[in-house]
Amino acid sequence: MIYGKIWCVVKPSVGIPLFLSAVAIGSFAVHVALVTNTTWVKDFLQGGQKTVAAQPAVKK
Repeated sequence: MIYGKIWCVVKPSVGIPLFLSAVAIGSFAVHVALVTNTTWVKDFLQGGQKTVAAQPAVKK
């Protein structure tokens, strides 16, 4: 492990929950930024408007 000596400074009982919390908060922040700064995400999550495909013209 590259950073194995970090556990000599930080207890794993503190470091692991802190790391997982940082990942969860970062992920939440990215998702909030996507939802608030884009228009297509809200439409995508709500299903958008249903459009009916046009039927092809029948040749005789």
